[in-house]
Amino acid sequence: MLDTFQPLIDASKGLDLSDPAAAEALLEERFPAGSPAALALNAKLRELYEAGEIANNGEPPMTWGRVTKATPESSDFSIDVVCMNGPGPKHRHPKGEIDYCVALEGEPTFDGRPPGWVVLGEGSVHIPTAAGGVMLIVYLLPEGAFEFVK
Repeated sequence: MLDTFQPLIDASKGLDLSDPAAAEALLEERFPAGSPAALALNAKLRELYEAGEIANNGEPPMTWGRVTKATPESSDFSIDVVCMNGPGPKHRHPKGEIDYCVALEGEPTFDGRPPGWVVLGEGSVHIPTAAGGVMLIVYLLPEGAFEFVK
């Protein structure tokens, strides 16, 4: 299944997450969210979700699932997929977070942002929130670094 996520891995390699806006711009150049390749990936992600192969743990407003731990094959990113239509748990990104967001129902936003790329910088903390519909989010975490925060 990792091959499905390869375009996102390739687009994310070597990004400087200390400047989230610049990282998002580079991601959009490397793998534009509205491109034919992205639309094909979105369709594949929907298919995997509907088949129960990704984001298959938990219950709404948030289901989740791990695709891979950080490995050399995943360019040292852990990859998780979450389906949300509300808030998730507060957490911190010691090394940053790269999110690829796909609308499933309605006109959802993720942390107030439309579908596409969202980057959270090194050390950032947030309560991830999908609003206005249902959003499928692919999380790429450098070295799998992630901490829950109270």
